[in-house]
Amino acid sequence: MRMVIILIMPRLAVSPERPPSAAPPSRRQDGRSLRPRPRPPLWLVVTGLGAALVVALVVSVGLGSAGVRPGTTLQILGDHLLPGEHVASWSPVEDRIVWSFRTPRVLLAAVVGAALALVGAILQAVIRNPLADPYVLGASSGAALGAVIGLALGASVPGVFVTGSAFGGAALAGVLVYVLASRGGRIESLRLVLAGVALSYLFSAITSWLTVTAEHGKLPGILFFLLGSISSADWTTLPLPAIALGLGAAYTFWRADHLNAVMTGDDAATSLGVDVNRFRVETLLATSVLVGSVVAVAGGIGFVGMVVPHVCRLLVGADHRRLLPVALIAGALLLVAVDTIARTAAAPRELPVGVVTALVGAPFFLWLLRRRPVGSVS
Repeated sequence: MRMVIILIMPRLAVSPERPPSAAPPSRRQDGRSLRPRPRPPLWLVVTGLGAALVVALVVSVGLGSAGVRPGTTLQILGDHLLPGEHVASWSPVEDRIVWSFRTPRVLLAAVVGAALALVGAILQAVIRNPLADPYVLGASSGAALGAVIGLALGASVPGVFVTGSAFGGAALAGVLVYVLASRGGRIESLRLVLAGVALSYLFSAITSWLTVTAEHGKLPGILFFLLGSISSADWTTLPLPAIALGLGAAYTFWRADHLNAVMTGDDAATSLGVDVNRFRVETLLATSVLVGSVVAVAGGIGFVGMVVPHVCRLLVGADHRRLLPVALIAGALLLVAVDTIARTAAAPRELPVGVVTALVGAPFFLWLLRRRPVGSVS
């Protein structure tokens, strides 16, 4: 008889205590609705964030100790980017400020922010941990350790030695995390997190020891680098992280369905045809390359990789086919805004970018978190 009920009325079999006529509750005891809020169309979110990013790029290029009007900024950028004859109404100094100094810096801030947000979205899905960011698996700490070793030996940022040592540190962290987390041919997400956190503390301890024993002349540069800075940006520092971001974004968009499957659990992902262990190794390699490329030129910048994916999930949901492009643009927008504040708020002095990301982003995230109903942040 029970089997007949299950076949005919499955909802009654799952919840026999609920009468057939009872409708699911639509409001909480405090009066707030339990129904999910309708999300805006993806094209509308991408268009809005893209337009905001373009405006932020132009405004940021014009702001600084020597201000350049937005119209003049656009004319200078158009003169360099668009072929043809142009009548210059700006001075050579303004041209140099806009094109040689600020444009590569603002573009590098956008690339670094997009890469950190992308890495955060990947790691939060692969290891199913909402607090995951590039520091959780030790990649950022390993890259920072490699870069500080280069700085302590006398190299400068940007430089081939510092870039190579940062890549080496991130790759070493990835290999160690993989070796420590694998057991019997399987990689468990919890073991991955624990191995990454332990290695992150170890790398941070070695970095601190190198910092306190460094020569006094090198100490300010090392500290500023560890707190995050894009002040060393020029046109030569932009290609490497931009290429790494392009390859990482292409791989991640291609594997968006795998990220959705892994979020449901290892067994469910395996039943959907995903080789979970192989996919975790692939993502570990991709995130290590991305983190090493951005840490080498911008130092340690926290908060972006953890918070931006959560804010974007509030906008477009947890489906990575919608989340990834929005996180890319939002990460770029956030770091462009933060870098602008860092170099203008206390001018002529410049604040570390990592400090500003925490001071500006953390209160906004907490305010946004309090406004959302329970159960919507996932």
